[in-house]
Amino acid sequence: MTDTATRLTPTTTTDETNAAGIGLLVLRVGFGGLMAAYGSQKLFGWFNGPGWRANADSFTAMGYNPGELFGTLAGLAELVGGLLLVLGLFTPLAAAIVLGTMINAINVLWSGGLFPADPSVPGFTTPLLFALVAAALAFTGPGRFSLDAGRPWQRQGVVWGGGAVALAVVAAVVTLIFKAVL
Repeated sequence: MTDTATRLTPTTTTDETNAAGIGLLVLRVGFGGLMAAYGSQKLFGWFNGPGWRANADSFTAMGYNPGELFGTLAGLAELVGGLLLVLGLFTPLAAAIVLGTMINAINVLWSGGLFPADPSVPGFTTPLLFALVAAALAFTGPGRFSLDAGRPWQRQGVVWGGGAVALAVVAAVVTLIFKAVL
């Protein structure tokens, strides 16, 4: 190999690998922790959340009937998906769980717009941001500092990321169909 070919061949140093792993760890733990906290607000009323009954009533008011079922599913999706992301465990599935939930949140908040002029009207900026993070994690995987890393079940890349996004879209569409017909 010539000196020029050596200089043009990209290499990954241990420092770069560790930095990417730490970056994904920070992203997963921060994002997953927030999602788990949102779920615990809905289910248990923790972190100044509404709790299960108020959450169920809110879902009923949004047209998700029965609100008890859909509110519980949303809370569980945020809690379980978030905790799996924190751990870096079954990451494409965890990302799909969160992404499907955020697609429904975007649908609910769509009329508010991306950047609503009236601050009292919620827009869909936050669930869109959460959806983008979940989709990115579905493709990148959890990184080296995770429970998935080096395990036989570790999955990442274009096929698994695409599969996670497809699963999330199908689950979200099925949920929206049930919302429309129930």
